[in-house]
Amino acid sequence: MSRDKNPLLDPKRHGPATQMVHGGGKRSPFNETSEAIFLNSGYSYPSSEHAELLFQNKLPGAHNYSRFANPTVDMFQDRMALIEGAEAGRAFASGMAAVTNAVMSQVRAGDHIVAAQALFGGCRYVVEDYAPRFGVESTLVDGRDPENFARAMRPNTKLVFIETPTNPTLELVDIKAVADIAHAHGAKLIVDNVFSTALYQKPLQLGADLVTYSATKHIDGQGRVLGGIVLGSKALIEGDIHTFLRQTGATLSAFNAWVLLKGLETYELRIRQMTDSAEKVAAALAGHPKVNRVIYPHHPSHPQYELAKRQMLRGSTLLSIDVGSQEAAFTLSDSLAVILISNNLGDAKSLITHPRTTTHARLTEDVRLETGVTPGLLRLSVGLESPDDLIADLLYGLDQV
Repeated sequence: MSRDKNPLLDPKRHGPATQMVHGGGKRSPFNETSEAIFLNSGYSYPSSEHAELLFQNKLPGAHNYSRFANPTVDMFQDRMALIEGAEAGRAFASGMAAVTNAVMSQVRAGDHIVAAQALFGGCRYVVEDYAPRFGVESTLVDGRDPENFARAMRPNTKLVFIETPTNPTLELVDIKAVADIAHAHGAKLIVDNVFSTALYQKPLQLGADLVTYSATKHIDGQGRVLGGIVLGSKALIEGDIHTFLRQTGATLSAFNAWVLLKGLETYELRIRQMTDSAEKVAAALAGHPKVNRVIYPHHPSHPQYELAKRQMLRGSTLLSIDVGSQEAAFTLSDSLAVILISNNLGDAKSLITHPRTTTHARLTEDVRLETGVTPGLLRLSVGLESPDDLIADLLYGLDQV
């Protein structure tokens, strides 16, 4: 039996780990095992008629300019679509480029956006400050109660935008409930799924229209390159999303796409190990006399624990702790030997940050307090180190507080 007749050639029949290694692969005539890097900006055409048909979009799969189509980037997009269970995806130069495209490509002047108020600072800027410059109003609501979205919807609401779990307070939004509300009003739902990862939460299956990721985080996972991606139906991705990318040029480089493809080969192994460790760290810190609260979606103390179990397979790699004051937070962070102080996340190295003075510094104090970004809050991204070493490091830091 020849290889090309094997039914397992269909990548949709593979498990996630296999998809992450082989999905989307396209070999050149040299039959390389590792994906090729196509470091070229343009392409030549065998004839003028070929070029004409290509620019008329009548030659699917062909390329004419790497600003919006490149073979290495194609492989990354296709692999991510397989993992996410999406029909298509488009990659971008960064996570924020992906979010900005997803939001702005779906609205026009006179439209209205409803978003959860607990958002990463850059995401909140797009909704609250950037979109209104182009005549798109926004309303921010407490995302923990779906009814808040229902009350905020207007006849001109075209988009609902959420992240869940939220950064950095790990609040949850009920994706299915909010999707139903959005669709009942003729709006689309975008979910930023970075914290949960594609392994543990499937927003498209729960009703979302588009999913965004900062590929800089878990997908690369080793602090090397920037990247982002938007995933969804072919109609949305090949329509407004592609047009916005093509005309504005927030393009993922072929080299970065290749690095991200390499990152995906170990994605499941890394995320599983990091999640195992995050669970142990959360359990070790819960009840510590110098920790006011531990916030981890799959820890029973989380106020939305039942929702977390319903829509997330596991609690993922991040947790937050509140140690009461900024002074205590700084003392703890500055006393650590293994865990690094950095605002990145999803890395092989464990990273801790003080959101109030870093990722959420541009927000007013009232907004920070309203969204739970208190002076004593620390966000911890758990890496691949020994969990015993991480726990010992944190306990030592707490002893200095």
